[in-house]
Amino acid sequence: MKEIRILITGVGRRVELIQSFRQAALRLNINLKLYGADMAGTAPALAYCDYTKKVCAMSDSRYIQELLDICVADRIDLVMPTIDTDLLVLSQNADAFEKIGTKVLVSKSDKILICRDKNNTGDFFGFCGLKAPKTYNNYHEYPGPYPCFIKPKDGSSSINAFKVNDEEQLAVYAEQIENYIIQPFICGREFTIDIFCDFEGNPIYITPRERMQVRAGEVLKTQIFMDKIMIDEAKKLCKAFKPCGPMTVQLIQDRNTKDNYYIEINPRYGGGAPLSMKSGAKSAEALLKILCGKSLFYQENCSCNGAIYSRFDQSVCISEGDNTQPVRGVIFDLDDTLYSEKQYIMSGYKKIASYLGRDDAVEMLWKYFQARKPAIDCYLEEIDEFEKKKECLDIYRNQFPEINLYDGADELLRNLRSSGIKIGIITDGRPEGQRKKIKALGLDELVDDIIITDELGGIQFRKPNDISFRIMQNRWRLPFEQIIYIGDNPNKDFQAPKQLGMRWIYYKNEEGLYSAGIDCIKNKICTLNGLVAYIQQ
Repeated sequence: MKEIRILITGVGRRVELIQSFRQAALRLNINLKLYGADMAGTAPALAYCDYTKKVCAMSDSRYIQELLDICVADRIDLVMPTIDTDLLVLSQNADAFEKIGTKVLVSKSDKILICRDKNNTGDFFGFCGLKAPKTYNNYHEYPGPYPCFIKPKDGSSSINAFKVNDEEQLAVYAEQIENYIIQPFICGREFTIDIFCDFEGNPIYITPRERMQVRAGEVLKTQIFMDKIMIDEAKKLCKAFKPCGPMTVQLIQDRNTKDNYYIEINPRYGGGAPLSMKSGAKSAEALLKILCGKSLFYQENCSCNGAIYSRFDQSVCISEGDNTQPVRGVIFDLDDTLYSEKQYIMSGYKKIASYLGRDDAVEMLWKYFQARKPAIDCYLEEIDEFEKKKECLDIYRNQFPEINLYDGADELLRNLRSSGIKIGIITDGRPEGQRKKIKALGLDELVDDIIITDELGGIQFRKPNDISFRIMQNRWRLPFEQIIYIGDNPNKDFQAPKQLGMRWIYYKNEEGLYSAGIDCIKNKICTLNGLVAYIQQ
């Protein structure tokens, strides 16, 4: 499975965007790792990322170096900015990222400067043969008509943007806004065009949509409007701008003349871009394909014309605080949380050694395993018996393993059950193997519910997919806030519980395959026996 690592800067509230990339990776069978960069570590979208990276302010001189250090340490494939203030500094330093093997999804600096100054933006639209409202920089020189519009020349998200009804109001706002522009107010329908290009600026998706309802500059309700004129005009923009990846363009269609007046370019994913993706413009999927080395071409009539999408807010818990809700359910991971997975591996090696009749087999297989090599393949090649690979794999996979629960785990589970607390297990892996582990450990008699995610329909249901957690919660009829999840693998275990509002505990198993050497995220417990006291607080 191909692995791609993306660092998202200014991650903020971009939950929909992250979910779009998750779904795209699932369809393409790509192992996608998302890293969210944030100053405070409290952005809601971080709960939907695999890793959180705290960084200094974008205006800080250390910012680029901090991002470079993250990219080197975590082998980041792509840096994806999501807010306007990040674009210029990243575009100016794109070469530094290229030198370490990281692509930055950002257009050239001269094009970013066009977008950051609304005077330049208007001139650029004219250069492309498109209409734009005439721009003024001094309210004393504005001749009318009214109403008009005043906004910062480098603004975004409709911050300090005002409709002005007369000269007196204009004078007041002009004194309040620094470096403003004034444009005649165009009365008509507002549209956004979501554009996605390859890294050379060739368009792949162009999706116009009407902004039916807006709040603070971000769309709440939109309708796909595959207008040929708008699409052709967007192609003109792409030819001149050569955007790298996503670009969002805003325009107003005059109510009387039906002319399109272009007002803004944002060379990044807009807040409503996932709505275009839902309609068929699969730009997240396209980006992942490009990162895999594939060449793509323009996709015509891909979106569902006329489709209407409405958005809503949703909360996520960033910090539990003094949580006084009772714990009524505990879900455990299995491997390296309740027993040692290395013990299972050693059990399999012993059975292979018995089949082969070789005294050195266990020691040599373990040596290859510790070297992170395919142990069975390497050993069979070494002893010139590779034709026995299938038999050895069947023996390993179908073994009834010689394994034991960790010290204290049996007592812990019994104490939880005697306290009236529901106990569950959610585990990934081949169903036959996981079932035999559960039987060997006696867990089928100690816990209330067991879900092997692969049994739900395949590996796509493995963690961090949240379906298994929803099923368990539905069976128990307990609020998510009264359920705790315990696991050892920060790479996949905690994303779904965080998103669903569950409490969670990272069992930092120093001997485990996945958590050894990884810093504790939060709520660390050193021994399983310490859990009962935590729950009964």
